[in-house]
Amino acid sequence: MRVATWNVNSVKARLPRLLEWLEQAKPDVLCVQETKVAADDFPAAEVGALGYETAHHGEGRWNGVALLSRAGLQDVRRGFTGDPGWAGDAEAPFDQPRIEARAISALCGGVRIWSVYVPNGRTPESAHYQYKLHWLEALRTAVAADLAAGAPVVVCGDFNVAPTDADVFDPAAFAGSTHVTAPERAALAALLATGLADVVPTPMKGPHPFTYWDYRAGMFHQDKGMRIDLVYASPAVSGAVSGAFIDREARKGKGPSDHAPVVIDFDI
Repeated sequence: MRVATWNVNSVKARLPRLLEWLEQAKPDVLCVQETKVAADDFPAAEVGALGYETAHHGEGRWNGVALLSRAGLQDVRRGFTGDPGWAGDAEAPFDQPRIEARAISALCGGVRIWSVYVPNGRTPESAHYQYKLHWLEALRTAVAADLAAGAPVVVCGDFNVAPTDADVFDPAAFAGSTHVTAPERAALAALLATGLADVVPTPMKGPHPFTYWDYRAGMFHQDKGMRIDLVYASPAVSGAVSGAFIDREARKGKGPSDHAPVVIDFDI
């Protein structure tokens, strides 16, 4: 089975590139993040013409996650029990926590596959940062329940956390910022401790398995990136991986996403 994850940063803006990539890479399952379309506005017909079933969890111009599968879509779950929701900050509070479209999972070929888009966190001093930590803890609990159910599990997506200093181009450049703080990394470690393994892909060029590069001029070409798009897999999957790579070519050309797809192949 070939499973991939890709933050497309707007599925409408990236649709021609998405369709072209699906035809070239031929994943059995693609986990998509930042669709940025309403629940019923995902281009299911277009990807369906390539043989993919679609399950989408969207809310409009922000967030949004999807699963595209040629291996079946059973027991689709949009969101998860215990999602803390975003309650707003002091400047723009909500009346109650708002559940955002950040997680979707389904059984695809007997594997429980998750597509997740973890909150950014903004700054370590912000309420959004605390929301991020609470959200990751709730995700850990939900994934642990799936693992206890016995099916193989893969959790893919944009985690907005670089697991180690080796996963950023220059740790000093991120001092005082989110994505690299000890609490965020501890939350990732707690997720792994449920019984998952980090499937680290091979970069197609250079020594760094970065998956994200800022749009600012030269960041991609200088390889000043981060590894924040991750694949966490249970032993049945991680022990059967025959290959894993980052498709840098998808980050090139006109109008790319600022993320590259991560692809893993396994046989169970």
